[in-house]
Amino acid sequence: MIRVLNTNVEGNVNIMYALTSIKGVGRRYANIVCKKADIDMTKRAGEFSAEELERIVEIIQNPLQYKIPQWFLNRQKDHTTGKYSQLVANGVDNSLREDIERLKKIRVHRGVRHSCDLRVRGQHTKTTGRTGKTVGVTKKK
Repeated sequence: MIRVLNTNVEGNVNIMYALTSIKGVGRRYANIVCKKADIDMTKRAGEFSAEELERIVEIIQNPLQYKIPQWFLNRQKDHTTGKYSQLVANGVDNSLREDIERLKKIRVHRGVRHSCDLRVRGQHTKTTGRTGKTVGVTKKK
């Protein structure tokens, strides 16, 4: 086990797949990060030196400086800053929470649905998702 970006990463797994345990890093992003860092893709995560891991973390946190295209990033045109970035680890949770709070605050339909704990993406709710409510037919005696 190695610690990368506040996440425990398995040391006996291939480096590309080990990086996917970090929230916000998928297989394709891990692949491009490994290629930009010029590291051996066949090595296991536990075999890397601290310097190589620092280089990987640097590329994950600052992808635009290493010529990773904007369309590859998971946060495009942020609402507050207007910048493109790759969110990882705790940043993913924080930005999701902030986005939902922003939607609730401006009282758009999605925000209202979130605040009422209803389905947001247009699903049917007449018969599904009845958690906590007992609905049914009672038998007459």
